[in-house]
Order: sequence, then C-alpha cells, then structure tokens
Amino acid sequence: MQTYAPSDPDVREFEATVRGVDGRDVVLDRTYFYAESGGQPADRGTLAGVPLADVQADGDAVVHTLVEETALAPGDEVVGVVDDDFRTYCTRAHTASHLLYGAGRRLLDDLGYGGFGIDSEKIRVDFATSTDIDDAVLVELERLTNRAVWDSRPVSWERVPVDEARTRDDVAFNTKTEEGVMADADTVRLVDIEGWDVAACGGTHVDNTREIGPIEVLDRSNPGEGLTRVEFAVGPTAIDRRARIRGAALDAARELGTGVADLDTAVSDLLADRDALESEVREYKSEVLGARLSALPTVDHDGTVWRVGAVSDFGPNEVGEAAQDRVGDEADVIAAVGDSASPYVVVATTGEVDAGDVVEEVTAAFGGGGGGGPTFAQSGGLDADPAVVVESLRE
Repeated sequence: MQTYAPSDPDVREFEATVRGVDGRDVVLDRTYFYAESGGQPADRGTLAGVPLADVQADGDAVVHTLVEETALAPGDEVVGVVDDDFRTYCTRAHTASHLLYGAGRRLLDDLGYGGFGIDSEKIRVDFATSTDIDDAVLVELERLTNRAVWDSRPVSWERVPVDEARTRDDVAFNTKTEEGVMADADTVRLVDIEGWDVAACGGTHVDNTREIGPIEVLDRSNPGEGLTRVEFAVGPTAIDRRARIRGAALDAARELGTGVADLDTAVSDLLADRDALESEVREYKSEVLGARLSALPTVDHDGTVWRVGAVSDFGPNEVGEAAQDRVGDEADVIAAVGDSASPYVVVATTGEVDAGDVVEEVTAAFGGGGGGGPTFAQSGGLDADPAVVVESLRE
C-alpha cells in the first residue's frame, strides 16, 4: 500500500482501517500522509488524535510512527488529519524546485540534476553543470522562476511507461533522490509544468504555479565536485527576507544620497574614491616614513655611517622596505627600532656591515626572533624598552 498523497495532494483528512500495530508504528489500509522520500520530508499531523513523529515507506507498506504508544488494534477505524500548513508549504516548495530547475535548463550548460531537499526555512536544488553560477546567474535564475510563478502555468502529473519516459529528452531524471519513482516499476510518474519543465517525481505538487507565491534565492555553495547547490525560500521566509534586503538597500541608498536603482553606480563611485584615498594615504605614509628615517641621528662605527633610532606608528615590513630603499644614499647602515609595546628591529646595509650579524647580536641581548642576510635582516618580539635597544645599537 502506497500513499495517495502525491495523486491527491489537497486531501487533509481521511478515514482508514488499521492493518497492523507494532509499538508506536501503525500501518493502515490506505493513507494520505506523505512518506519521506526524494528530498521531501514526511507529513506532519495526527492519527486517531495522536501526533505523528514520522512517516516512512517500508517495502509495500507505509509506516506511521506516533509520538507515543497507542491502544489501537488491527481492524480499528481511525481518522488521519494532515497538517495543512506544513503540507501546503512542502507542496509549494517542491513545485518551486521544479520551476528553478526549469530556469536552470534555460541558463546552464551541460545540465544535470543532483537532487533537492526541503527544510522548514529553505529549499535546495543541486545543479550539475559546467556553467559558473555567479551572482548574475543567481539573479536571473530567481527572475525566471518568479516569472514562471506569475505566468500561472498549469501543473499536472501522470504515469507513463518507464521505457517511454527514458526516451524523452524533456524529462529530468534523478533516480538517486527521487527514491522509488522508478525502482522495480513498469511506469513512472511525470510531473509536467506546462511549457516549462517535466520531471520524474513522486512528490506532492500544486495545481498551478501561481499558488507558490514569491521565491527568493538565498545562497549558493558547492556540496561536491561538479555540483552547485542553490538555496531558496518560498512563502513567509521569502517575503521576510525580501523585506529585509529592500530595507537594507533603502538605508544604503539614503546614506549615499541616491536612489535604489542607482545604488550600484553610487557604490562603484564610492569604491573608486576609497581606492584613490588609499593610494594617497600610502604615498603620504611613505613620505612621512622616509622623512623619519632620514631624520634618525647618525653615528660613526669604524668608518661606516649608521642612522639609528626609534620609529613609531609603522610596522616592520613598512620600515624594512623604506630602509632598503634609502640605505646607501644617506647612510651605510639604517637600524630602526619599532617604538611599540613589542619592539622590533630592522637593519638595512650596503653590505659592508652584515645586517644578519647585527640582528643576531640584538636578539642575543634582548630576545625575540628573526634573521636575514648580509644586506637586510629583522627581528621581532624584543624584550626591552625601545630606547635601550637603540642605545645598544649606537654603542
């Protein structure tokens, strides 16, 4: 006995006879509860007034698992009540996944169906495609899917011979996730969204796409090699998300002094201004750093001129690059100590003095770690006051 839910998805209450009971598990002579399959979750509801915990297919039987053990016995007449809100949501969501796949057929190359799933907040469709599903493709997938909703396309289903279905190029198959649709069967159930998509499917569906309502694409990810997962929402979740995004866009447009329609241009202009300012700041910082290095006091060590001192507000990499650019023009050695809570030392030379030896002496005296070659070396994490390190380098 299979569930009648796919063929009669609008049934929300039915009478049936108990055929078997095993603890919390009940088997009926007929059922309109949907058994979890192919990415669509099991129906919620009550059986004989007791809430359902699960509904699963087990061979030729549909097993209804109750939240608690029951006194039901074979032969008892019972009433099953399908949770209307959850069934309606799943039915809309399942048809929406077909719409999204149909949109994918119009946009994506080498398209294959990798599966789908429904949870209480979102739906996923896994596309196997050679097309890079970037932001622009996501936007177009959403637009085409919502347009198919607006077009109020009729949805129908029928069983056809398996061999006939396999010869049709317009039929999408996913035998892995559409469990039981074709296994050991002579016929297969095809769900047809008029002029849009045909797929082998055992789930529940709306009669017309207009019943689905708005669809909002949420995100994309890569669940496996060659697959792109697109997640979307229908119903209240989609409406709420769209409202949040609309509000954020209006706030951003207001802050930028423009309209939502021109937000992309305003953001591009803002980024260009930021890049120009960052370039100016880099040039300014370079000039300031160069001036500070040039202003370091000099000291003569065995005929070589050293510039030695502390530098604040700059990191070791910045100071190191600037010192290497200037050594030789102004001094034979530039030794700069970072004036910070964790001092560092940077040494650049013309080669007459070995920078690595200088840094090694500093770390031997004040700790820290680092190293380098004859013309450049640096060390960080010195355990000493910067002024003390500077004084040692001047001696």
